[in-house]
Amino acid sequence: MKNIFKKISVALLTMTFITSCSNKLDLFPQNDFTPDKAYANAAGYTSVLAKIYGSLSLGANAGGNEGQNDITGLDGGSQISFIRPFFNMQELPTDEAVVAWNDQTIKDFHDMKWTSTDPFIKGMYARPIWNVALINEFIRESTDAKLSERGITGSEATNIKNAVAEVRFLRAFNYWAAMDLFGKYSFLTEADAVGTTPVEKSASELFAYIEKELLEVEGLLPAAKTAIYGRVDKSAAQALLARLYLNAKTYTGTEKNTEAATYAKKVIDAGYTLSSNYKTLFQADNHTQTNEVIWAINCDGLKTQGYGNTTFLVHAAAGDDFADFNVGGGWYGYRATKGLSSKFYAGNATTTSDKRALFTTSKFKIDPVENDIDDISFFGNGVHVAKWTNKYTNGAKGNDVNGVFVDTDFPVFRLAEMYLIYAEAAVRGGGDKALGLSYINKLRERAYAGTSGNITANDLTLQFILDERARELYWEGHRRTDLIRFDLFHTGTYVWPWKGGVAAGRAVDAKYKLYPVPAEARTVNTNLSQNTGY
Repeated sequence: MKNIFKKISVALLTMTFITSCSNKLDLFPQNDFTPDKAYANAAGYTSVLAKIYGSLSLGANAGGNEGQNDITGLDGGSQISFIRPFFNMQELPTDEAVVAWNDQTIKDFHDMKWTSTDPFIKGMYARPIWNVALINEFIRESTDAKLSERGITGSEATNIKNAVAEVRFLRAFNYWAAMDLFGKYSFLTEADAVGTTPVEKSASELFAYIEKELLEVEGLLPAAKTAIYGRVDKSAAQALLARLYLNAKTYTGTEKNTEAATYAKKVIDAGYTLSSNYKTLFQADNHTQTNEVIWAINCDGLKTQGYGNTTFLVHAAAGDDFADFNVGGGWYGYRATKGLSSKFYAGNATTTSDKRALFTTSKFKIDPVENDIDDISFFGNGVHVAKWTNKYTNGAKGNDVNGVFVDTDFPVFRLAEMYLIYAEAAVRGGGDKALGLSYINKLRERAYAGTSGNITANDLTLQFILDERARELYWEGHRRTDLIRFDLFHTGTYVWPWKGGVAAGRAVDAKYKLYPVPAEARTVNTNLSQNTGY
């Protein structure tokens, strides 16, 4: 049992009122789906709060891949959760991931040939809308007048008012993810009347809104490291601001590197420290790594059973070696290209001292540098990634005795990312380069178990930082955003195996920097326009 919030969420995700409201949702829900009885007392508010957090880990209430899906008409395991679709859209089009499966259009991501009818894109477009609708309703029902008429007073009322700051952060987070993937996006807040058709906001408008919300809740959230594990605090808001500012030019055309450095530094100075062992950050008991993990999405083999959270990240990378991942079977699906492994293995070297290189080689090739992918559909080709596992540091089995659903949480923000943000912002002119260098060397001292991997000031270039981000953050949902920020995602300046659907890699149309607005979304809501080129 990782924390009390998980204890709460166990029972609450199956509450009758949630089941009833989920069943009436279609792909693009309005924001009027919560029955009055959901908020009849303080326990009801806690139930909905649990569902709001749980909506980032689960796509349904019944668990697994069946029943009571939040969003109908799509696959519950692969298309309507948050972690798995976000991973697919952030990692599969890059050098960090390829998939062997032929499920519907899944291979279109690495080939960069997706369209506005893609079901995986449709699910990821719908998920933030669903989450935001639930959040907007929670805020509407948390006014002083609403609490008073329900007889909710004292500490119970205070807890609910404090939770409003949390859900405002979660709304900003959902809008950030949508902005990053789609640019413009469907938009509603609690101020919009129930039944209002969402308007469309541009990336610049969304940026301004997200920034404003985060700056406001920064002072309302619990102090750093004081929130119940799995719930957000002030450092989470500051970390998202740092990430937002680092990518400001992508979103708005204007750099905000000074702001990125400032907010990364706020998190760094809040008392976090690097975990001593990199791989423990991605194991089943990573809830113990709160010294480095700023906020994580909770996953549990009994309480958050679904195929769209870290259960996917562990199983999809496993093949015959599934026992090494502490699960009952492998899915023979996802690997990396040598574009990733070459960041660790210099020249013709076949060994590395960098302990972040958590790879297993295929059964058929043993050289991690030359592990070419001759056939995308053949799981044996490629660099096998063993970063995400269901292993416990003490050797324990997972909570799911069948070895299907995993206990590994998904760290959304880590101190390591803040070090990298500060260093990049500094090189771009927004901070102290010497301090940025010291932060990079902290990461490398952990990676190399000493100073042998340390770099000098002359080594601290933007290209080095991009490569270091790959080494530190691979398979955590950053790579597409990073390559776009460096203008390497679609161009021919940097190619990797099978980029654009050809073995040697190629440049692709610039339109692929953004995903299309799903055709069905535009049919349902005529306020929405299409991204250029689709």
